[in-house]
Amino acid sequence: MSVNWNSRGLPFLPPYTFRDVTKSAFNLPQTLIYKNGYSLPLRPTVGIGQDPLLWEQLNEKEMNELCVDTLDFTYGSYDQSLGEDFIPAYVALDKKVLRFFAYFVENILYSTEEEYRVHSVVICYYLEDDSMCIIEPRVENSGLPHGKRIKRHRLPKNDRGDHYVWKDLNLGMDLEVYGVKYHIIQCDAFTKEFMESEGIVLNDPEPMPVDPFSERRKKPQSSYTTPSKPDRMRQFLTMDRKVLRFFALWDDADSLYGDTRSVTIQYYLVDDTVEIREVHKLNSGKLAFPFLMRRQKLPKKMKPESETFPSCVLKISEDEVDEYYSPKDFQVGQTVKLLGRAFLLYDCDGFTKEYYQKNHPDMEMSPMEIPKKTDQLQERKKEVPPYNGFGSLEDSLQNCLSLIPEPPKKNMLKMLENDNKVLHYRARLDSASPEDEGRRFILSCFPSDGMISIFEQPVRNSGFIGGKFLKKMRVPKPGSTAENPEFYSPADFAIGATVEVFSHRFVLTDADHSIPCQTPESIHQKLSMKTAINQPDDQNGDDVAGPSS
Repeated sequence: MSVNWNSRGLPFLPPYTFRDVTKSAFNLPQTLIYKNGYSLPLRPTVGIGQDPLLWEQLNEKEMNELCVDTLDFTYGSYDQSLGEDFIPAYVALDKKVLRFFAYFVENILYSTEEEYRVHSVVICYYLEDDSMCIIEPRVENSGLPHGKRIKRHRLPKNDRGDHYVWKDLNLGMDLEVYGVKYHIIQCDAFTKEFMESEGIVLNDPEPMPVDPFSERRKKPQSSYTTPSKPDRMRQFLTMDRKVLRFFALWDDADSLYGDTRSVTIQYYLVDDTVEIREVHKLNSGKLAFPFLMRRQKLPKKMKPESETFPSCVLKISEDEVDEYYSPKDFQVGQTVKLLGRAFLLYDCDGFTKEYYQKNHPDMEMSPMEIPKKTDQLQERKKEVPPYNGFGSLEDSLQNCLSLIPEPPKKNMLKMLENDNKVLHYRARLDSASPEDEGRRFILSCFPSDGMISIFEQPVRNSGFIGGKFLKKMRVPKPGSTAENPEFYSPADFAIGATVEVFSHRFVLTDADHSIPCQTPESIHQKLSMKTAINQPDDQNGDDVAGPSS
C-alpha cells in the first residue's frame, strides 16, 4: 500500500479516502503462478497501480514499532518450528517406487502338452500419487506378447471406490486386479527398507514356482540321426528350366475309341516332377485334353503301412513314400507305368539325349520304330471325297479340312502387282463344223489370279448370238485331275497356241499387248503370212474388245 498522501485540500474523513485523484491505474500485481503443472505463490514486488510497497517506504524505526509482541497476547508464544520450510508429498516422494515381484497362473485349454503356464510379473507402486502398473518381463523365443500388462493408474480395490495403497501390499498375499490374481513373492531392498521404516512387518519371501512348459523346452530333445536329403537349393540353381522330354505311346484299349494315343512326358529336373501332355491332332474326331496328368511328384514305391489307406482321400505326404520316380526310371524303348497306365517310350529330344550321355552313360537312348498298328494310326490321312463339280476345287477342299471352312490362301503380292491388268487375245474356234468357221472370240486372261473369260464377237448374218461365252474362272488343262489339278496361266498363251477350254479348242490369232518372248516363231509366221498375201489379215472388222493393259 502506498503511503503517499495528497489530499488536494480535502479532509481525511470518510468518504474522502482516495489518495491521488490523478491516479488512473489500480491493477493488482500477480501473486500466483503455475510451474510444471503445480500452483506456486509469488511475492509481489509492487503495489496497486505500480505503487511502491508499504514496507519499502518505512524506515528502521517505524519497522521496529510495528513489530510489537501482539502475537504473544493473542495466540500465545511463537513457535520457531512453524517457520521451517514445508516440503509437499509430490516433492518428497518424487521418483520413489516400491517394486514387488509376483506371478499369475494362466490355464491352457485344448492343449495336450500343457495344462497351465506360470507368468512372472513386476508390480511397481509409485509413492508420489499412489498409482501402480504391472509389467511382464520379456522371455526370449517364447512366442508370447510381453511387456506392460496394466498401465500406470490407481488400481481399484473393491466396488465401493477404494483404491490400493502401499499399506495393503505385503509378501505372500494375492493382489486381485481386473479378475486376475497376482501372488506377491518378493520385493527389492528399497521396498523392504521403506516398509519396515513405516512399521510394516514383511512376510517371508517365497520362491518362484516352476513353469512346466519352460522346463520341458529346456530339456534336450531326443537325439536321432536325420536322413540326408538332397540339396534343394543347389538343385534349383543348377537345374532350373531344364526339362527331359520323352515321346511315348499310350495304348488306351479300355476307352471309347480303343486305340493308341501319342503323348509327351516331361520330367522337370528342378523339383523331380512329371507332367504328361496329349498330342492333339487336327480333325482326329477325338476329345483331347491339354494335360493328361498335371505336374506332380509321382511315387514309385509306397511304405507298407500306407498302402492299406486309400490314396484318393488325402494327399500323399513324403512320410508315406519310400521312393519317387527319377530320371533313371525313364529309358527309351521300355514301358513305364505311371498311375496305373502303361506308356511306351519310343523317342526323346536332343537335350534329353545329352543329359543321359553325361549323367547316365550306361542307359541306351536310341529311338525305336513305332509299331505297325500304331504307325498306321499315326500316318493315316483323312480321305478326301471326289470332286462333285460344285464350286472351285480349293473351296470344296476347305469343306473337307474343317467344320468351319476358311477361304483358300492367295498370293497377295502377285495380286497387288497385277491388279487391274488384263491380257486380251483374239481367237477362233477350231471346229470340224463348217458353221463355226466365221466365229470370232476374245480371250481375256487375268494375271492377278490366273482366271480366264471368253467373249464371242457378234457377226452379222452368222446365225450366232454374240456375248459371254465363258464367265471368269480358272480353266484346267487337258489331262488334269481333281487330285492333281493344273490350270492355265499367262505363260501358256501365245499367238498360234491352241487352248482347250472344256472340250472346245481355241486358236489364238492375235493379241493387243506386247508379244511374249516365248513365242518368236508365232511372230515370224504371222509376218511372213502377211507379206505373202499382201493384204490385211481380217476384212470382217474384227476388233479387239476391251481396253489393253
